[in-house]
Amino acid sequence: MFAKKRGLTRRAEPPVHDDLIREQFTADGPNRLWLTDITEHPTAEGKLYLCAIKDVHSGRIVGYSIDSRMEASLAVAALRHAVQLRDPAGTVVHSDRGSQFRSRQFVKALHRNGLIGSMGRVGACGDNAAMESFFALLQKNEPFST
Repeated sequence: MFAKKRGLTRRAEPPVHDDLIREQFTADGPNRLWLTDITEHPTAEGKLYLCAIKDVHSGRIVGYSIDSRMEASLAVAALRHAVQLRDPAGTVVHSDRGSQFRSRQFVKALHRNGLIGSMGRVGACGDNAAMESFFALLQKNEPFST
């Protein structure tokens, strides 16, 4: 008798926000549209996770958080950092459907700071392309593994 090997079966969870940007990565001023995502970097000591928030208008990272665990608190800390540096009330914050961005903790942080959540569609390759390109550039220029 052979045991059946179980594969990773992830189904996309329902979004907690509508997709407000529909792959339109433009903004006519600062603090109108922020993008956020999380990336993983292997290091000699283990994995390191970076959550970054990018202002689409300037192309600058306006908030970030780094941790050894990928939990909702990582995304909330990055959002808190961005809010401290900017005056973002009314800003749309667009993310993928990761559990960190769907968490009650993150959604409450958005509302508490007057921010508007937006989530991409499932399977849309270019949906958060601007953040993915930042992470690719970061990994190319900053080798984390030694």
